[in-house]
Amino acid sequence: MAEARFDAGKFTISHLGMYVQDLDMMVEFYTRTLGFVITDRGEGKGTQIVFLSRNSSDHHQLVLVAGRETSLDVRMIQQISFRVDSLEALKSLYPLVKAAPISDMQPVFHGISYSLYFRDPEGNRLEFFADTEWYVTQPCLEPLDLSLPAEQIRAEKKAFSESQPSYRPLKEWQAEFERKFSAV
Repeated sequence: MAEARFDAGKFTISHLGMYVQDLDMMVEFYTRTLGFVITDRGEGKGTQIVFLSRNSSDHHQLVLVAGRETSLDVRMIQQISFRVDSLEALKSLYPLVKAAPISDMQPVFHGISYSLYFRDPEGNRLEFFADTEWYVTQPCLEPLDLSLPAEQIRAEKKAFSESQPSYRPLKEWQAEFERKFSAV
């Protein structure tokens, strides 16, 4: 009998999140030296988070998270994120991950994406996600039930997003970002 395998077409590595000791210094470096633009900044679970990008198609390519507790000699990766083509593709991964030898599985709705977080067998944090067609300010951490039908998930999460003060179609946010990035 063949093993079940995730096969939802191609996917890409999308963004990197990392813990840092000096958040302000790191933001300064990535914005001034490397030309990233801050797309959002806020607090999630009591921790300061800054989202940065150099591409209007990606709300964030880099996430800097305050609170690194190890020495700078220790290399730290907060997560590795993979974009999949659709919510349906993400849902097809969900039962496979549940059956795998992983830990810390967390389905989360971010407003801008449907995400499934989990740790690989050596403890590295992975995220697989599908984009939505709208924007809300980040961080946004809402429960996500991937056992529900995709259309029900979409309808419920769109209604939630539309109730947020920062809600707007993603294309509007991308156009504003493009203007902001062009001005840098």
